[in-house]
Amino acid sequence: MHGRETRGLHPKLKKTVVLVGMMGAGKSAVGRALASALNVPFRDSDAEIEKAANMTIAEIFARDGEEFFRRKESQVIERLLDARPAVLSTGGGAYMAEGNRRMITEKGVAVWLDADLRVLWGRVRHKDTRPLLRTPDPLATLSEIYERRVPIYALADLAVRSEQGLSVDSMAGKVIETLKTRPDVLEDCSR
Repeated sequence: MHGRETRGLHPKLKKTVVLVGMMGAGKSAVGRALASALNVPFRDSDAEIEKAANMTIAEIFARDGEEFFRRKESQVIERLLDARPAVLSTGGGAYMAEGNRRMITEKGVAVWLDADLRVLWGRVRHKDTRPLLRTPDPLATLSEIYERRVPIYALADLAVRSEQGLSVDSMAGKVIETLKTRPDVLEDCSR
């Protein structure tokens, strides 16, 4: 067998998987690998917002403010959730809005990529693309954001622990194993 015939052996995604978590948790990288493994589209809400606005997230924050950005983010997430099942990576703050959390759980499934602060700092400290970390003490800012957001991320439908040194493909595999606990989300066609 080749081509389409073998695809039936892959798990079948029934709902959009929405990756949530802190900046640096691996939502985009793991999301791409996960989408590839499940043979579904990968979507990134931040990339969709940038494309629609023809501006970077940092430029939108600077010009229009965070409140404007969050409204647009909710609209984009809703549009993406209404499309066919896919893997959706969201910005770190998207899950903070109660309306977004409710919408994600109703139309998809929230998967928290749970990484500790040390891992996150190691991944984001050399990047200047994070508008929320453009402060005199970015580690203290990241720590403050982390403490505020982790209790909210813990409300996600599912959680997958991200460990230092784990490859992107291994993380995607961990997510798939976790999704298999939810037959309403992922149908295991290999049985």
